[in-house]
Amino acid sequence: MKLETVAAALGVAALLSGATGASGQGAGGPASGVPPAYQALAEHGVHPALVYDGEGFAELAGGARRGATYLGNLNLLLTLDLERLAGWRGATVFLDGLSVHGGRPSGYTGDAQGVSSIEAAPGWTLEEAWLQQNLFGNRFSALVGLYDVNSEFYHLHAADLFLNASFGIGPELSQSGRGGPSVFPHTALGARLEVKPSGGVVLRGAVLDGVPAQRPTGWDVFAKGDGLYLVGEAAFLHRPPPAEQPRRMPHRFLLGRDAQLPPYEAKLAVGVWHYSASFDDLVRTRTDGAPLTRRGSSGAYVIGDAIVYRNGAGRQLRVFSQAGLGDPRVNRFGLYTGGGLELAGVIPGRKQDEIGFGVAAAHNGNAFIEQQRLQGKRVVRSEVTLELAYRSPIASWLNVQPDLQYVIHPDTDPRRANALVSLIRVELSF
Repeated sequence: MKLETVAAALGVAALLSGATGASGQGAGGPASGVPPAYQALAEHGVHPALVYDGEGFAELAGGARRGATYLGNLNLLLTLDLERLAGWRGATVFLDGLSVHGGRPSGYTGDAQGVSSIEAAPGWTLEEAWLQQNLFGNRFSALVGLYDVNSEFYHLHAADLFLNASFGIGPELSQSGRGGPSVFPHTALGARLEVKPSGGVVLRGAVLDGVPAQRPTGWDVFAKGDGLYLVGEAAFLHRPPPAEQPRRMPHRFLLGRDAQLPPYEAKLAVGVWHYSASFDDLVRTRTDGAPLTRRGSSGAYVIGDAIVYRNGAGRQLRVFSQAGLGDPRVNRFGLYTGGGLELAGVIPGRKQDEIGFGVAAAHNGNAFIEQQRLQGKRVVRSEVTLELAYRSPIASWLNVQPDLQYVIHPDTDPRRANALVSLIRVELSF
């Protein structure tokens, strides 16, 4: 862990949070404790923020090797409301600088899906930088820049509780293409369009560079051979009317990032994706022995979640499911299936606490299994992870989340013992 990164996080946090007394009020600030300087910036459409996720990890049994490590992500965020700042109605600019530091949990577990959703190579990067324009009564949204597609595509509220990377985006997609699609930690340059034809329907599509902008050789965009990455999604949502669930924030956007909508009660989304570049077949070869080249690679997914139980005491149960198809000719995983449940308010007096159980299963395609056999290796069909997660908001700026995962057949290697791992994540946001 780099001490200078932590020092920078604490320094920026102090600037954002201000000098607050025991009463929660800053000097001359309102009862909410928002510093006057921050309030003044917000009134002019400038919203700085800091989010730090720190995670302790321990390999308790099985896996590749026993041990423990620590990893962390620091996000420095800046949102500019250009209507307040410059009179440009409906326009927003967003910047996200990301610093990753610490160890690599999957090196201990030896799994393929990733037991930690914040694991990445150490270093600084510009994760997102985009301009968004909303039009036609905020029912149309266009965005251009460095963009994380998983912020809107292939995304479920219920799955946010879990730490395994597959609950964020399935491995049949996250491990596709060259360097993956435009998701954490490396995004690609492109554009996204969204339209809301009715209250509960959102249609969105994006066209991006087929390779993330940050590469082993340095930054580059739309280089020869990159091709394009295209993704489309139709989402169907149910939200209660304002009378049933008042909005917690001023409702300015009906669509797009920073939409400030109340949480939905049910969602069903269907998506398709395609790379236009060429990829080597995992098994088939030409007459000269070179891999057969496949033009393009495609896949699809279906995800959904819904509140199925709620009582007057604030307890509610939400269930979710995920299924994704990849291209088994050129990608390892041809199928992913996942799902689980999330219970909020399980402890009396702790309505915001959440506990959940999830199952994530990554399934090797036939071509990958054949490739491994030809190399003298044996693999089983699937890696399955069981996860038990608990999240407790200690304060408005602090979440603590202990987590336990059991990985069956890590990396689908039958010689590797099933792994039991524990994690505890602490999130600070200012």
